Amino acid sequence: MQRQFCIKLLSKISRNVPNPNAYSISSQPFFSSFLKTNTNPFSHQLYNQSFSRYTTLTGQHSLKSNPADAVLQKIRYRVFSSNPILAKRFFSNTLLKGQRKCPVNVAKRNFHSFDSRRHGWRSWFQRLTTDGVVIGLIVTNVAVFLLWRVADTQFMMKNFTISVDNFTSGRVHTLITSAFSHADLGHLMANMIGLYFFGMSIGRAFGPEYLLKLYISGAVVGSTFYLVYHAFIAPSLERKRMPGMVSIDPSKIPGLGASGAVNAIMLLDIFLFPTKTLYFDFFIPVPAILLGIFLIGKDVLRILEGDHRVSGSAHLGGATVAAIAWARSRRGPFPRF
Repeated sequence: MQRQFCIKLLSKISRNVPNPNAYSISSQPFFSSFLKTNTNPFSHQLYNQSFSRYTTLTGQHSLKSNPADAVLQKIRYRVFSSNPILAKRFFSNTLLKGQRKCPVNVAKRNFHSFDSRRHGWRSWFQRLTTDGVVIGLIVTNVAVFLLWRVADTQFMMKNFTISVDNFTSGRVHTLITSAFSHADLGHLMANMIGLYFFGMSIGRAFGPEYLLKLYISGAVVGSTFYLVYHAFIAPSLERKRMPGMVSIDPSKIPGLGASGAVNAIMLLDIFLFPTKTLYFDFFIPVPAILLGIFLIGKDVLRILEGDHRVSGSAHLGGATVAAIAWARSRRGPFPRF
């Protein structure tokens, strides 16, 4: 009689419950397993803890707001308190299902966010054009040139020039920022003219993304060559040239300019198209390969003579990047940089 009464009562209540499938306890075999009586002093505590965690996972927080839900909660309390083993098995299975789902969802969200960022960068690169990259680099260089006129000189020296003292002081960003910095108008114009003509050629051949990476690589490697030269080579050359005399500390000599980055772009174009005609000093037509040999030889001579006005070491750093890029381009029509 008690079993039939409970089944009838639950079937009557389930018609008034908004979502009876959310509780999953209305099947007859399920009732036949937990209607056995079992008195356990810890059953009430087990039910209260399990049911509170179960309602938290399933989102059933408003049982008191519905009279049918309140009645159903009382029946659940009586049924599960009479059989704590069944209650523990039921709620542990429910909680385990909820716990298995949570880490998977979190992992999916994290993977989706990382994948979105990666696709965001790729889509940004795909929207670039050769004209946009070249003009953007020129505008950035001009903006930093104007910044020299309005900003504090000490601030610009610390953040937009490369030197051994700057680098060892922790200003690593100067490896790149110095390649956008010009204090002299003639220096700026010469580099930007070379960037425009040779950058457009490289960008049309390999794409704007390749051109941008080539510029940044030439800047970093050029600055690195500059640091190595002034940290190890320049002091020994100074001692041999002027023994016993006090000279300027090479570690404090600042360097700036886009010559290393532009040299990488210009020499790569010369290595790729050695037979085309270029105009030296805008007037003298010469084969591209001869101009490239002349430029590299002149930079080597600057290093041996210890020229402090023009950094041959930074130029040779750009030439090294161009040589590596040219060697990689020999492997296929679309080199990666």
